[in-house]
Amino acid sequence: MLSIVEHDYGTPERTSETLVTLSIDGREVTVPEGTSVMRAAALTDVQIPKLCATEQLEAFGSCRMCLVQIDGMKGLPASCTTPVAQGMVVHTQNKQLADVRRGVMELYISDHPLDCLTCPANGHCELQDMAGVVGLREVRYGYEGENHLDSKKDESNPYFTFDASKCIVCSRCVRACDEQQGTFALTIQGRGFESKVAASQDESFMDSECVSCGACVQACPTATLTEKSVIEKGQAEHSVTTTCAYCGVGCSFRAEMQGEEVVRMVPNLDGHANHGHSCVKGRFAIGYATHSDRILKPMIRKQITDPWREVSWEEAISYAAAEMKRIQAKYGRNSIGGITSSRCTNEETYVVQKLVRAGFGNNNVDTCARVCHSPTGYGLKNTLGESAGTQNFDSVMQADVIFVIGANPTDGHPVFASQMKRRLRQGAKLIVADPRTIDLVRTPHIQAQHHLKLRPGTNVALINSLAHVVATEGLVKEGFVRERCEVDSFEKWRKFVSLEKNSPEAMQEITGVAASEVRAAARLYATAGNGAIYYGLGVTEHSQGSTMVMGIANLAMATGNLGREGVGVNPLRGQNNVQGSCDMGSFPHEFPGYRHVSDDKVRAQFEGAWGVSLHSEPGLRIPNMFEAALDGDFKGLYIEGEDIAQSDPNTQHVTAALTSMECIIVQDLFLNESAKFAHVFLPGSSFLEKDGTFTNAERRISRVRKVMRPKAGYADWEITQLLSNALGYSMNYTHPSEIMDEIARLTPTFTGVSYQRIDELESIQWPCNEQHPEGTPTMHIGQFVRGKGKFLLTEYVPTAEKVNAKYPLILTTGRILSQYNVGAQTRRTENNQWHDEDRLEIHPHDAEERGIAEGDWVGIASRAGDTVLRARVSERVQPGVVYTTFHFPESGANVITTDNSDWATNCPEYKVTAVQATRVSQPSEWQKRFREFSETQESLLKHATDDAVVAK
Repeated sequence: MLSIVEHDYGTPERTSETLVTLSIDGREVTVPEGTSVMRAAALTDVQIPKLCATEQLEAFGSCRMCLVQIDGMKGLPASCTTPVAQGMVVHTQNKQLADVRRGVMELYISDHPLDCLTCPANGHCELQDMAGVVGLREVRYGYEGENHLDSKKDESNPYFTFDASKCIVCSRCVRACDEQQGTFALTIQGRGFESKVAASQDESFMDSECVSCGACVQACPTATLTEKSVIEKGQAEHSVTTTCAYCGVGCSFRAEMQGEEVVRMVPNLDGHANHGHSCVKGRFAIGYATHSDRILKPMIRKQITDPWREVSWEEAISYAAAEMKRIQAKYGRNSIGGITSSRCTNEETYVVQKLVRAGFGNNNVDTCARVCHSPTGYGLKNTLGESAGTQNFDSVMQADVIFVIGANPTDGHPVFASQMKRRLRQGAKLIVADPRTIDLVRTPHIQAQHHLKLRPGTNVALINSLAHVVATEGLVKEGFVRERCEVDSFEKWRKFVSLEKNSPEAMQEITGVAASEVRAAARLYATAGNGAIYYGLGVTEHSQGSTMVMGIANLAMATGNLGREGVGVNPLRGQNNVQGSCDMGSFPHEFPGYRHVSDDKVRAQFEGAWGVSLHSEPGLRIPNMFEAALDGDFKGLYIEGEDIAQSDPNTQHVTAALTSMECIIVQDLFLNESAKFAHVFLPGSSFLEKDGTFTNAERRISRVRKVMRPKAGYADWEITQLLSNALGYSMNYTHPSEIMDEIARLTPTFTGVSYQRIDELESIQWPCNEQHPEGTPTMHIGQFVRGKGKFLLTEYVPTAEKVNAKYPLILTTGRILSQYNVGAQTRRTENNQWHDEDRLEIHPHDAEERGIAEGDWVGIASRAGDTVLRARVSERVQPGVVYTTFHFPESGANVITTDNSDWATNCPEYKVTAVQATRVSQPSEWQKRFREFSETQESLLKHATDDAVVAK
C-alpha cells in the first residue's frame, strides 16, 4: 500500500554541535542536543504511537498517545515534547504504557464514526493505524451520550472537504496553517467537549482567510480534511516524484496515481525548494492537463479565416516544414524565427534554440523570459559576473533584514513567502518597496518596519537615495569592498551617489517617499547584520530595469551582503523555468550559458557539436520580429508554449504583426490567443506527460518525470525534433537525458549535470562542475564570478511615459495567488472561484473624483489603446495609481500597456502606463472586436472537431 508520507520522525530535526547519548529500550542512540525523545526513538526504528505529532510541525503534546517512561522522571511524559538528555534511559513499551495508550485511544474512538470501510481515508488513516498499534479491540463507551457524529460537513472549498464528525481536535491543521503557511486562518474554538476547529470567525473554509495551500489537508491524521479527488477516485496505488510547472519556486511533488490518472498531488517532504509545503496552484490546480479544451490532434489551415483541418502528425510536420522552406526561399534566411517558453523544460527550450540556429540558419530566437527578467541577466552579469540569483531559498532563514523590492511573494511565490514569513516571525526585520500595500506589509504576526510606497517608474531614484545614505553616513563595509571589488569603480560610484541630487531629500519629490523613511530603511539594511534583497518584475519591467538591477547589486556590494548565507541579490522568477530558458540560450545574442554568438571560440565549439556553420550576428528579438513583420520582411514564426498575443505589451501592435505573417506554427495545449492567428497547430504536452528538467529561481535543476503518456502522442521535445528533421537538420535524441548530456558538454556551468546525478542528489544548483560537483547553493563565496565586483553608475532617467491632463493616472500590473500568468492553465480549474476576472484597483479619492463605485465598469484608456474592467475601490493603491492583473484575455490589460522598454534588453515597461479611468456602461471597441474574433476562431476550431467526428 502506498505510504501517506515518505517518512515522519514525529518532530522536526534539530542541529547542534553538542551531541547527546541516551538509551531507548536498551539501545544507545546519539543525537543532537534539542532532539525530542520521539525523534531519537524513530531514528533507531522504535516507533512510538502518535496522533498530534508530525515532523513538519513543532511538538504540541495534546494527544497523549506518545507517553513514555523515563528513569528518574515522575509520571509518563509525552515523548514529542520531552528533549533528550545525556544518560537518559527511556522505556517505550511495557504494560502500563500499553494500558494508558489503549485507554486514550478508546476515548477517541468513542466519539468517532466507525465507518472505516467506506471512509475515504481507509488505509491512509493514522487514527486507524494507531488503534491497531495499541491493540484496541473494544470500546466500552457507547454513543448514547453527547457526541459530534452529526456535525455538518463543510463542502465549500472546491478541492477538499471538512468533516467535523471525524475530527479528533489534534490541532495539526491549525498548527500547519500557523507554522507552515503563516496565514493563521484556523483556530480551536471552545473548550473541553465543545472544542472544534474553526476557519476564521467560524466561517466556511471558502469564506474564510484560508488560501487553500493544502497544509491542513496534508497534516490531518484522519479523514476530517480530505481532497475531493480522493473521495471521488479512491486511494492511489503508486506515485511519481516530479516538479511543479507553475511559478519559479520549483516545488517538488509526488503525483499519486491510479494507473495513468492523477489522484492527487502531494508536496514532497524531501523537496529542497519547498520542504513538503505547497500552494493552491501546485497542489490542486492540475485539472487543465486533462481538460476538454485540450487539442489532441495536429491541425493546419491556409488562412486564419479558414476552418481548421485535423491531419496526421506526418502531414502537419511536413506542411509546417514546407511552409518555412518556402518563406525562406522567397524572403530570405532571416524571414523566420522561433520563440521558446519559460513553461517548457530545459531540454525542450534547448532543442528549439538549436533548431533556430542550426535548422533555420539564423539567430532569430527569443523567449518570454527576456520579456520579464532579461534586466536581471544584464545587470547581474555586468556587476557580479553571473546572470542569476546568489542564494538558495533556505538562505532566508539566516537573514536579519529582508528587503523586498517590486515583488509580491505571497501571491507570486507563495511557498517561498511562507518560508520568509517564518523567518520574519522569528524576528528578522522587513523593508518593502512597492507602489501598493501588498500583503507582506501587514499580515498576521508580521509588519514591515518600512514600506517605501514609491511612485511607479522611480525605482532608480529610490535605490540611489538609499545608496546615498550608505555612502555618506559611513555605512559602507570598507574591508569587503577593498578586498572583493574594483576599487576604482567603487570610488566613482561613491562619488556619484554622494551627490546632493541623489539624497533622499532631493529624491522624495520624485519617489513620493519621505526622506526620513528612506534614511531609516537604508540604515536598517546596512547595519542589521545579514541583509537579503528579493526582487521581482516590479524591478525589471521598467525602462530602467537593467539600471535598477545594477543599483541593487551596487547596494549589496557596498554593504558586504554577498557571498554567504542570509544575504544576497535574489530575483524571484515568475514562471517555472524562466531561469532555465535563459540558461539554455533562448536569446538572439547568446548561446547556452550566456556566451555571445560573436565569440569565435564559443561558436566553433557549437559548430563542431552540431555539425553546421552558425552565424556570428545576433538575431531578432520579439519586438524586432514584429517590426520586421509589419515591414514585410519577417513571415514565419514557430512558437512553443508561449502566448505572445496575450502576454506581450501593446496587444494591437502584436496582433497586427501576427496577422501579417504567412505561417505561424503554435505548439501548445489549447487554442490560446496566439493560436487564433496560427496556420499550424501542433498539440503539446503538459508537465505530467514528459521527462525533463526545470531550473527554478535559486538555480536549482530538478527532474520533471512523466506520469502518463503524452495525450497527443508526443512530448514537446519530440515534436521539435520531428520538425527539425523535416527541415533537413537531423536530430536523433531518444530521451531527454541525452539532450541534457549535450547541454552539459557544451555549457561550463552544467558540466557536472546529468539525470543520474540529479537523481542521486535529488536536485542540483548550478554551477555544477569539477570545482562544485554537488552544485553551488551560495554564489560568489570568496570572490565574484567575474573576479572583482564592479560598481556601475545608475543615473536616474525618468520614463518617457508621462502623465498629463489627458492621462493623469499611472497603471501598474501584477499577479494574484489563484491565477497564473496568462491564465491558460488556472482558468481551466476551480481556481476561478477565487478570481474569475481581472479588476481595476483604484484609490477611493480617484474613484470619487470620477464617480466610480465598487463594481462599476471602468474604461481605461492609454496612448496605446483602451479597455474596460470592473472597479475595485481600494486603499492598497495610492492616489494617482491604478492596478490590475493580466490573467484573462478578454480583460485586455496589455491592450493599454505601451511598447516602451528597458534601454539595455528591450524588456517591456509593463509597470508604468499613463491612463485615464472613466465610468462607462459597455465594453471597449477592442473588446467587442476581440469577442467577435474569438467567437469566429472557436467556431473554426469546432468545425474541425465536428468534421473529425463525422469522418470517424
